Amino acid sequence: MSSGIHPVAIMHLLHLFDLSLTGRRDSVGLEILSGSSSLETFTFGEIEIRSNQWAHLFYRQGLTQGDRLCVYLPSGPDLILVYLASIKLGAIFVPVNILYKEREIARIVDDAEPRAMVASKPISCTVPVWDLATFEAEASRMPSHRPPLRLDGEAPAAMIYTSGTTGTPKGAVLTHHNFATNAIALLSCWQIDSSDRFLLCLPLFHVHGLGNGLHCWLISGCRLRLWEKFEREKAETMFLDFRPTLFFGVPTIYVYLLELPKEACQEIGRCMRLFVSGSAPLAVEVSSDFQKKFGHSILERYGMTETLMNISNPYVGERRPGTVGFPLPGVSVLSLDDSGSAAGDNEIGEIYIRGPNVFSGYWRNSEATKSDLVKGYFRTGDLAVRSSDGYYTICGRKGDLIISGGFNVYPREVEEFLEQQDGVAEAAVIGARDPVRGEVPVAYIVPRGDFDPDRLKEICLKNLASFKIPQSFVEIPQLPRNVLGKIQRHLLPKGDPP
Repeated sequence: MSSGIHPVAIMHLLHLFDLSLTGRRDSVGLEILSGSSSLETFTFGEIEIRSNQWAHLFYRQGLTQGDRLCVYLPSGPDLILVYLASIKLGAIFVPVNILYKEREIARIVDDAEPRAMVASKPISCTVPVWDLATFEAEASRMPSHRPPLRLDGEAPAAMIYTSGTTGTPKGAVLTHHNFATNAIALLSCWQIDSSDRFLLCLPLFHVHGLGNGLHCWLISGCRLRLWEKFEREKAETMFLDFRPTLFFGVPTIYVYLLELPKEACQEIGRCMRLFVSGSAPLAVEVSSDFQKKFGHSILERYGMTETLMNISNPYVGERRPGTVGFPLPGVSVLSLDDSGSAAGDNEIGEIYIRGPNVFSGYWRNSEATKSDLVKGYFRTGDLAVRSSDGYYTICGRKGDLIISGGFNVYPREVEEFLEQQDGVAEAAVIGARDPVRGEVPVAYIVPRGDFDPDRLKEICLKNLASFKIPQSFVEIPQLPRNVLGKIQRHLLPKGDPP
């Protein structure tokens, strides 16, 4: 190839989505319960046309290829249509956690500098806020054909925010190829096809729901029932009414499902083909109890925002409880000890990942990108052990990340907020064991003057997402520190919440 000529990867996500959006145009692809019992359905053709109309409207509003589009919507058809419209314009989809408050939203908006924010309720924002209800009538008058798009497969498709230990949000830029190769691996390894009935209750602002859930559905052409959020009191009815064959969940959900009556568990199990768990470690006891009640071995896997899926227990073969299985096709896993040497079997090492699933870098953060992408590998910060026959077991974070009910809680972000409040001199947040959520944050507070834990909790409720709010605020005279002044978190009581 002559110099100055570079290959262009024209293949992108829409080519895969078209297997369903156009190839299965007349098939019902999506259903959702509206209100208490009314079932609303959409064919793939309807989803195609309506997302085309939204794409035309967004284009008229100034959204073009490469622009960021922040989206603050609950999981539902509107979010799916906006996502597809964004993809069809070559824009970068930036989902925002629907549990975030305006303070947290502002940090993402300030960093992403989006063209606009799409929302279903008023938000105080420094960029235009496009209200779906206001735009809906106008969108229905837009052309129904798809806007023309020439897109490199290496182009960004989405930017998913994750916070570092300092609490500063980092936007992980995921390309069309990242998403495509991830979905193709899951479809193949988990044998997902158009005959499946897929019940999805995971939040679509997270890569678990978006990158695994929506993409596997759109490419396979299976029937999806979208459940805005898991509600334990509705679980039995939802499962027995829809009778899914496929379900993705986090460990907390499986703990709740174990509460269902034995007869319901058996009936759900008879319909089901595959239960998948991720986003946090699944307790061996939960896995064992679930096998007894539902007759199914939950398939546990391991992924990250920056890499999508990395490792999975096999669909055919032993799903070993407590482990996350083997690297997925195309994924290379390197385990290094503290000295930087390769960790041997049954030795703890930090996991590094390389493959087409690994993100292209952090948005406008070359320092963090350089730190975490080392010689083509992504440094995960997770510790794991590989057995002699190749199964990986995740041992925890090398850092201080708390995973509560499948959501990441970064202690420093919460600490910085607490230390801004009257009555707080210093704060340290750690994870305490919780039988349902796995871990919950607990705050240790060095007071300044009068310390009122009830008032502090009220302030947190107004400013922090629910999963970030400490379960308790423990007053201590001083934080344990080393000679360099660094907090020694391991010296703080770490057990059941006080």
